[in-house]
Amino acid sequence: MARPARAAFVTLLATALCTSTGAGLVSSARAVPGSVQTADRSTQQAPAVLPPATTEGAAPTAAGVGTALAAILKDPSLGPHHGIYVYDASRGKPVFSVGAATPYTPASTLKLLTTVSALATLGPDHTFATKVVSAGKGSIVLVGGGDPLLAVQQASDYPARATLQALAQSTAKALKAQGVASVTLGYDASLFSGPAINANWEANYVPEGIAAPTSALWVNEGRLSPGMAKRATSPALAAATSFQKLLTQYGIKVGAAKAAAAPAAAKPLAQVKSPTLGQIVEYVNLHSDNDGAEVLLRQVGIATGNGGSYAGGVKGLRATLTKLGLDVSKARIYDGSGLTRSNKVPLDLLAGAVRVAVSKDHPELRHLLSGLPVAGFNGSLRERFSSAGTGTGTGLVRAKTGTLTGVHSLAGYARDRSGTLLVFAIASDSVPVPKTLDARAALDRATAALANCGC
Repeated sequence: MARPARAAFVTLLATALCTSTGAGLVSSARAVPGSVQTADRSTQQAPAVLPPATTEGAAPTAAGVGTALAAILKDPSLGPHHGIYVYDASRGKPVFSVGAATPYTPASTLKLLTTVSALATLGPDHTFATKVVSAGKGSIVLVGGGDPLLAVQQASDYPARATLQALAQSTAKALKAQGVASVTLGYDASLFSGPAINANWEANYVPEGIAAPTSALWVNEGRLSPGMAKRATSPALAAATSFQKLLTQYGIKVGAAKAAAAPAAAKPLAQVKSPTLGQIVEYVNLHSDNDGAEVLLRQVGIATGNGGSYAGGVKGLRATLTKLGLDVSKARIYDGSGLTRSNKVPLDLLAGAVRVAVSKDHPELRHLLSGLPVAGFNGSLRERFSSAGTGTGTGLVRAKTGTLTGVHSLAGYARDRSGTLLVFAIASDSVPVPKTLDARAALDRATAALANCGC
């Protein structure tokens, strides 16, 4: 599926915002397909879609940034525990912080830590396969590979999904080629281990459809209908039941699906592969996908040798962040999505996930940047940056949002008026409930002030 035009523009905008010799990112001129051949077969460089961004003028100072943010940070709607951390990525040094000495409940900005760890451990081109294998004469097993975006059938959004429909069609073709018209169906979701529901989540999360029981085999993230709706009690069984119905439609007689262990050495009769991990990371951060983040956490656990439980995922995440040079000693992390209030993360660690992604040393992490919502434009920032004092951030601030009752946070980056690439994390986890929209607007104003700074 082609990337929608608006999504393509977002990626180009990210390239333009991030381009910096100091931060080691490629110029936007080089990010566009490179050359064309003329009739005389000479090679000419294609023009840049956007000119390379440059860092000009004086470096931002703590005093200058502090002055720009002073009035905003005094907004009483932010509550007693709020702070901001700002890092000059163009020059590689912290520039300003206030209230950053103690950790914060990050809410969904925690997804930055999960997704950057997934990219670091697996690489942006990694894919997850959902397979059908033979388990003896007349018996097949549907094997989950931990594809967070597996769907029953193809949707119109980006990225293009692996689907059970395509898998059933391929499986039916393979079975008919073997002269098989009737099978028993098993399903294997054993890639992930441990409890499917995080013990640190609120009791209402799964019943109300805020999250699903995490499974290595599911379709539509366990949803029984579109939107934030009821989830299947067993997402793996629900996926296998959908697969059974599709196989029947393709002319294979199939009984009810049952849990089964796939033979270890079995070769696949058919398989479908997920979008690349880079595309999945973009989707998870753009839409603040809780379920996708929880699957990626378990994939990090497996990739680091800590197993496919959420506890193993957290252990792998901490080890990966440490290898990236980030200090996790003051962080308490219990899930991959940020749903639990027990998470406590320093602001410099949240900003650090973005900082390493803009570093010249880690080009494999770039999808963390290209997937961040654009202020006032898309994803979880589509309806933001519309109030007074936020206009200078529209289209220029890119950030992951975090929202729980009484908690608001933003972590991302913006290029200021002098061309400096500023990485930031800002949060309050003590917002008075009646002031929640005012606090959210204050965070928008603060990051808009950074984009307008040149200070």
